[in-house]
Amino acid sequence: MNTLRIGLVSISDRASSGVYQDKGIPALEEWLASALTTPFELQTRLIPDEQAIIEQTLCELVDEMSCHLVLTTGGTGPARRDVTPDATLAIADREMPGFGEQMRQISLRFVPTAILSRQVGVIRKQALILNLPGQPKSIKETLEGVKADDGSVSVPGIFAERAVLHTAA
Repeated sequence: MNTLRIGLVSISDRASSGVYQDKGIPALEEWLASALTTPFELQTRLIPDEQAIIEQTLCELVDEMSCHLVLTTGGTGPARRDVTPDATLAIADREMPGFGEQMRQISLRFVPTAILSRQVGVIRKQALILNLPGQPKSIKETLEGVKADDGSVSVPGIFAERAVLHTAA
């Protein structure tokens, strides 16, 4: 079995300039370590909210680093500097609208402002690229979904059960 290659991109002007410590990549690393049972390797990037840099980074991770999955965190709101979805769509071969719809449905269970999220999911070559929220708690909720008090799943996350991602041999 081939090793799953995953790109993690945290998009934040302030974290990338050292104003505060990035929490998105550590949250994703922790979740993936607990969720995946297949061997995987990570490529991580911390970059500013600049569309050209985001596009270049996503292309590098897919085209040069051969990542199968790229998860971005941050830059998905309505502010002028939030250009992650724009950059993601610009480099996409195909949009996968169900991912954005599902992520917003999950987040709306926790925060009413989730309606303002512009998260997208796309395919570039053979890779899936997903825009996740910027906050660690929201990242986990988006990946795992909403559970009722009895532990049953009310709204499935984009990786609702502990994920087992396989790569082609």
